[in-house]
Amino acid sequence: MRKYIIPFLSAFLLLANGIAHAQLSATQIDSLVERTLKAFNVPGIAVAVVKDGKIVHAKGYGVRSLRTMQKVDEHTLFGVASNSKAFTTAALGMLIDEGKLKWDDKVTDYIPAFKLYNPYVTDEFTIRDLLTHRSGLGLGAGDLMMFPAGSDFTREDIIHNLRYLKPVSSFRTKYDYDNNLYIVAGEIIAKVSGMSWEDFIEKRMMQPLEMKESAASFSRIKNKTNAIDAHAPADGKLEVIDGVFSETANAAGGIWSSVTDMSKWIIMQMNDGRYGDAPYKQLFSKKVHDEMWSPQTIQPVRTSPPYNTHFATYGLGWGLADVKGYKQVSHTGGLAGIVTQVLLLPELQLGIIVFTNQQQGAAFTAVSNTIKDSYIGVTGMDWVKVLSERVAANEANAKKITDDVWKNIAEQQKKNDGKADIQAFLGTYNDQWFGDVSITMKDGKPWFQSKRSPKLSGELLPYKGNTFIAKWTDRSMDADAFVMFSVDNDGKPSGMKMKAISPLTDFSFDFQDLDFRKK
Repeated sequence: MRKYIIPFLSAFLLLANGIAHAQLSATQIDSLVERTLKAFNVPGIAVAVVKDGKIVHAKGYGVRSLRTMQKVDEHTLFGVASNSKAFTTAALGMLIDEGKLKWDDKVTDYIPAFKLYNPYVTDEFTIRDLLTHRSGLGLGAGDLMMFPAGSDFTREDIIHNLRYLKPVSSFRTKYDYDNNLYIVAGEIIAKVSGMSWEDFIEKRMMQPLEMKESAASFSRIKNKTNAIDAHAPADGKLEVIDGVFSETANAAGGIWSSVTDMSKWIIMQMNDGRYGDAPYKQLFSKKVHDEMWSPQTIQPVRTSPPYNTHFATYGLGWGLADVKGYKQVSHTGGLAGIVTQVLLLPELQLGIIVFTNQQQGAAFTAVSNTIKDSYIGVTGMDWVKVLSERVAANEANAKKITDDVWKNIAEQQKKNDGKADIQAFLGTYNDQWFGDVSITMKDGKPWFQSKRSPKLSGELLPYKGNTFIAKWTDRSMDADAFVMFSVDNDGKPSGMKMKAISPLTDFSFDFQDLDFRKK
């Protein structure tokens, strides 16, 4: 009996440490991604897996664009969207290592024009607060200044207009994801370093890491021949859309990269900021890295199989959670028609990168979870099936809500012989931070037109009472909205508010934060 003890213990320890789990082979990953492409109607996906400091899988699947039908490969460029935020925090960390600033320095020390709705919050707001989604502002507050792309708001405009956004919770008490404060962080980098955020990212970070295919924004890509097109459903049909992000918000989500280049980034991350061959070079210190991967803001979490996550927090540019006893460091990104994910299990020296050129986030989750499961010993989960069923249920629920709205509109049009009684509400309306919109007649139809964000343009259809529906001309946005006019004591139109109709509308369409007054 004794001679079997050592082999048994060795096998037990291997299993306990996640080493002997049956990791997916390249062929199995191929099969997984092909299933995912079909299940979620995604034209193209790129996947990379990093293990123990080496790329063990990097491959493209499907096509870069439905227009060209050219294939995705491991060098195809995608907009990484909010995965750019980790670059912004790392850039700040490098400046901290150089003694040029501190995480808890006051923002107004660097940007005197920075001002929030509450003077106390303005005075106390730190660089750390810019990065941790705990400002008190609501989910995506002010995003309409840079989303959808095509608006004329400058970075200076966005920073100035933050003072008009009303908080929805107390300062540092609640997690609500924010993009605009990362724009402020990018401006601090520019002021302290003496170079633009874009130049800092490319020269101080991408060049040392030899991320030769990547760029800090779409406009800075030197060779766009192997870049994807963004795709989104429009009236039920998937089509190519304009997926270029607003250049003003590059520090929040502007980077374009390939899974090959991003693998270099995450290898450095899992090596505490070190890169290259021995003797290693250091992009940022271990002390700075530990702070970026330390909990800053508590997030809500529901403990349930298969990962039994007990805690979820946001660090500095990264989401942090426990997954089957392992620390998971991750982030997702979403632009119009593009979604991405970067996921790390540092204790296993495991990194998974999934880029897609369609905006269905369940696709990257199906791929990354399945690969992750094979390393941590989770079995029995068919994530493609589970998530496609969940997507179908969510879409059915949203369709019921929107169908009811369109049914009511059809009844109103039939009752009123297709004419809308909107004359009293015509005119120009102003919101303090979003600017002017006009309500006019265009080709005999009531029309909504934003002055500063041209894509927010569309017909106004009568719904109930003083409430109309803005049906946007760009049908890929899936962001049709209630437009609710108000009147004063004399019954004259005085203002209007807005709210998205579908529960699936992207949170960056923060219509609920608008409060228009009639000019």
